[in-house]
Amino acid sequence: MTEPAFFILTALLDAPRHGYGIVSDVAELSRGRVQLKIGSLYGVLDRLVLDGLVELDREEAWQGRLRRYYRLTERGRHALATEAERLAANARIASARLGERRSPIAGTTSS
Repeated sequence: MTEPAFFILTALLDAPRHGYGIVSDVAELSRGRVQLKIGSLYGVLDRLVLDGLVELDREEAWQGRLRRYYRLTERGRHALATEAERLAANARIASARLGERRSPIAGTTSS
């Protein structure tokens, strides 16, 4: 799962969101590491919809334009939980390995 897809699914966990809301939430959740442009957002959303992880919730008129709201499906919730556990397990492995490689002198590592 790509990082943008991971954060889009995370943004949709608590409530349906429209495109701009998703972009804002992703930037906040990733602490600015993932900056989606509207074009790339809809590319990822289209793929997530095709995969059954996200679905269209509703369309609302706002200032003369239609806003599409998307929501997470149960399949999407499960995929996000699986990916979060995979990432956490990988981080634990790397952290343990990093801890093993520390030398007795504080702040240095062995090669």
